[in-house]
Amino acid sequence: MKDNVGLERAVVLAVARSEGIEPAALREPLFDALDGDALDRLFRDTTGHVTFEYQGYEVTVSSDGDVSLEPSVE
Repeated sequence: MKDNVGLERAVVLAVARSEGIEPAALREPLFDALDGDALDRLFRDTTGHVTFEYQGYEVTVSSDGDVSLEPSVE
């Protein structure tokens, strides 16, 4: 993972940065959308990516720690 930041924290930071706000100001905790510990465990012994919706974004997290955001299409 990049900069030794857990994937859960990396998602929160990426979304907050995209919104131009502090992570604590996000309107929905990440654990309401997904189990962050499970996300970290998922890539412990495997590679790939996972995509989910959070805070109006389609979030894709890769096993190498990359986090990409695209606006959700509703």
